[in-house]
Amino acid sequence: QVQLVDSGGGMVQAGGSLRLSCAASGRTRYPMGWFRQAPGKEREFVAYINASGSIRYYADSVRGRFTIARDNTKNTVYLQMNSLKPEDTAIYYCAARRSGGYYYSDSEYDYWGQGTQVTVSA
Repeated sequence: QVQLVDSGGGMVQAGGSLRLSCAASGRTRYPMGWFRQAPGKEREFVAYINASGSIRYYADSVRGRFTIARDNTKNTVYLQMNSLKPEDTAIYYCAARRSGGYYYSDSEYDYWGQGTQVTVSA
């Protein structure tokens, strides 16, 4: 079993930065993803990192602004968000998956954090 705890959200002005953290307990060496859900919208893929940290993928909307990283010695995955825009406002969730499949599909993930709110003002 895996438990994930998201943190680091908050309110920031456009152009600002935030770093989200996802602390994992239990068996932790899984591929991880970050997803987000804005009000009235479906949850969408943001970023993915494999178990070793050697492979990363990003949604087109965040590529070049967001960076996913992991520290396996601390069982923590990070999402560094720079140049934030109002359209980045959402609840952000980290997730872990036990096996392969489409990394961008939330149905492929088995464990989820509770979410952390990110609000970007214009």
